[in-house]
Amino acid sequence: MELTVVQALLIALFVAAVQSRGLGYATLTMRFSPMMTGLVVGIVMGRVPEAMVITAGIQLVYMGVIAPGGSMPSEPAVATAIAVPVALLAKMEPYEAIAIAIPVGLLGGYLYQFRFFLNTFIIRLTDKYAEDLNDKGLWFSIMGLPILVSFALYVPVMYLALYYGAPFIAEFTAANASSQIFHVLSVVGGGLAAVGIALSIHVIGKKEYIVFFILAFFLAYVLKPLGVTMITYAVLGGVLAFIYVLVTRLSRD
Repeated sequence: MELTVVQALLIALFVAAVQSRGLGYATLTMRFSPMMTGLVVGIVMGRVPEAMVITAGIQLVYMGVIAPGGSMPSEPAVATAIAVPVALLAKMEPYEAIAIAIPVGLLGGYLYQFRFFLNTFIIRLTDKYAEDLNDKGLWFSIMGLPILVSFALYVPVMYLALYYGAPFIAEFTAANASSQIFHVLSVVGGGLAAVGIALSIHVIGKKEYIVFFILAFFLAYVLKPLGVTMITYAVLGGVLAFIYVLVTRLSRD
C-alpha cells in the first residue's frame, strides 16, 4: 500500500507545473478543476476509472468556488493530488475521499500564500532590471524565476506528502474505517458535494434556471437503469441549452 518514487515524483511535478502557471493560462483552469489532476493521478497510478469516480465527488465540492485576486481558501489541485492516491490505496468511497481532500486543500491554500511571499523577494530584482532597461532580465524575473520558485517549493513538499504521507494516511484510514470519527467524516464528506452543487446554483443566480437542475436530476434517475453515459447527458444538455437560447432570443425579437 504505497506509491513508487517515480509515481510520487510525477504527480508532484504536475502539481508544481499547475501551481506555477508555467503552462500558460490553461494551468489556471487546471488549478481550479480537480478533474485534470485526478486524471493525471489515475494515469500515473494506472487506475484511471477509479480515480475519475473519486475525483468527480471532489469536483462537486469545488463547483462555484471563485478566486478573488487569484487566491482561494482551498487549493483543489493539491487536495486532489493527495486525496485521490489515499483513496485508491485505502480503497475508500468517493464521499470518504472528500473528507480527506478538504483539510488537505486548506493546507494547500497556506502553501500557495507562502509562494506569494517568496515571490516578493523577486520584485527587487525586477525593479533593478527595469531601471537598467534589461528586457531579458525582466522576462526572467517576471516569468522564469516565479516558475522556478514554484517548482522548488511544490516538488519536494508534494513528493514527501505523497511518498510518505499518502501511504500512512491510507493505512491509518483503513485500520480505523469502522470508528465513530471516520463515520462522522464520511457523512460530512457526502454532504459537502451537495454544498458544491448549491454554490453553483447560487453563482448562476437565476431562478428560471432551477428547472434545468430539476430536469437533469429527474432524467438521471429515470434513465439510470438504461446505462446512459455522461456523453449522452452532455449532448442532451447542449441541445436543450441551444433550444433555450434560441427561444429566448425569438421571444425578445
